[in-house]
Amino acid sequence: MKTSLQAMNRVLLFATFFILHSSFFVSCVDFDDATQPVTVKIQVVMPDELAAADVSGKTVTMTLNGKELTAVTDAEGIVTFGDIVPDNYDISVSWQMTGAEYSAMTGTHAGNNTYTVSGSLNSQLIAASNEVPIALNLNVQKDQSLLIGKVYYEGSKDFANKNYIAGKYIEIYNNSAETIDAAGLYIALMESQSTIAYTPGQGGDNVFAKQVFRIPADKPCEIPAGGTLLLVNSAIDHTLTAKNDYESNLLDADFEAKDVLGKTTNNPDTPELEVIYTAFATNTQMNIVQGGPASLVIFSSDEDVASWTKVYAYGKTKGEMSMQIPTDCIIDGVEILKNKSQTGPDINTKRLFDYIDAGYIHCSSTSGYSGEVIYRKTASVTDDGRIILQDTNNSLNDFVTSSTIKPREY
Repeated sequence: MKTSLQAMNRVLLFATFFILHSSFFVSCVDFDDATQPVTVKIQVVMPDELAAADVSGKTVTMTLNGKELTAVTDAEGIVTFGDIVPDNYDISVSWQMTGAEYSAMTGTHAGNNTYTVSGSLNSQLIAASNEVPIALNLNVQKDQSLLIGKVYYEGSKDFANKNYIAGKYIEIYNNSAETIDAAGLYIALMESQSTIAYTPGQGGDNVFAKQVFRIPADKPCEIPAGGTLLLVNSAIDHTLTAKNDYESNLLDADFEAKDVLGKTTNNPDTPELEVIYTAFATNTQMNIVQGGPASLVIFSSDEDVASWTKVYAYGKTKGEMSMQIPTDCIIDGVEILKNKSQTGPDINTKRLFDYIDAGYIHCSSTSGYSGEVIYRKTASVTDDGRIILQDTNNSLNDFVTSSTIKPREY
């Protein structure tokens, strides 16, 4: 009995101690595990030759998981974002500069040309409040007349629910007010190896292509103002063999990449897209990978492009070879990344320099066959109905996806 009373007293003593000192234990535990918001400052920085440019009133955008936050720069080009959840953000800014403005600051005659000022930081870590602004360095590029307007690379399903990839296409758009002769224009598909062959800069001022095609140069190929040039692998009506809510009638295609193996149905009435280089001995069609990566550029050159250097991946002496394309001949480029199911697109797999495409675009599907198309947004429409497509040198801003838009539509 004595032992039981002693045991009971010990229990009561411990309970009393716990109640009296419970505040001590509570104070040692941090129950606030929620992420604290931060305030971040960002400053746009012009190139030295344009340091006198007015950088006030410019809209800077921070993007996370498709959601956008915007703020406007002050006289020093600084924006402040408050109550930001720490994470990796894509940050961008762009605006247009007239030829007169460009000439006044650089002393270079710009005529009627217009220029795009743009800058971006991809997957920028925002972890804490800052007093010293994060620098957002800007590039200035002369606006181009010919743009990559649309790419269908995902493929879809046929009526038997089998993978269908024959209907892929690339569309070039004339964004100018004048007719342009595209004869001799080159289209290059960037290498898409599982391990990137060359990161930007690793191979000098070059990008690396697995295939290069050319619009025949033996006769004019005129694209009217606001017009398109449709390049396909199979110029047939794909709505007859595949799900017609995704696939398109491509009978009116301008050029077709003919299949030398005869596995894809080609149209004898559609002119042939010239094959200048292909890394694959038996593949003469556009190898636009469903699911991506599917980055590409268009360029112009008076040189013998077929003789340009071909190289193995960086540090390798065998395997797939890519053609070196000097960046100074590139007219336009679009960075199309693969969308991974767990992590999303990996910006470390960018093939293009930021001055070619400061951002990137991707479809929602991680493996293709979704029928999605990437296409440029409309920036404005002229009084006579001509569509001007958006070109800020950043695909994060310029492109969107759709599974319903059709060729030559914007």
